[in-house]
Amino acid sequence: MKHLITATALTLLALGSGHTLAQSMVALQKATPASAYPVAPAPGLYQAFGEQAGIRALMDDFVIRLKADARIGEQFKDTKLDNLSKQLTDQVCQLAGGPCVYKGPDMKEAHAEMDVTRSHFNALVEVLQVSMDARGIPFTRQNQLLALLAPMHRDVVNTR
Repeated sequence: MKHLITATALTLLALGSGHTLAQSMVALQKATPASAYPVAPAPGLYQAFGEQAGIRALMDDFVIRLKADARIGEQFKDTKLDNLSKQLTDQVCQLAGGPCVYKGPDMKEAHAEMDVTRSHFNALVEVLQVSMDARGIPFTRQNQLLALLAPMHRDVVNTR
């Protein structure tokens, strides 16, 4: 229940403020730095996620769950999960204040042909929360990461 509430609240926050959520989750095309979404990470966030190795383990778990999810797994059927996990690791690492540099695709272009709805987006957030729970990441730290991802919603959701 807390996941549904958080996903819905973040979507409403993103929509209401003109920001966007979940920058990431699939194709690779043109590079846009994670810093294109300027939100400062909470102090110690990178360390709270286990630094680069912990973030990679989280993203490895996350992409497996994404592909298996009945609501959105189809979106990832042709995705190379190892490559996606690497891109997400770099992106989350950079956003969380770590030393990584995200060199992956621009989110708007990467998702342009995917017909991503709010429901897809919310499902993705819920899957990420399940992965964070499975890794024992405290709820407060989960919310801090989700707040960093929130400004990407408008670039990812492209279908009503």
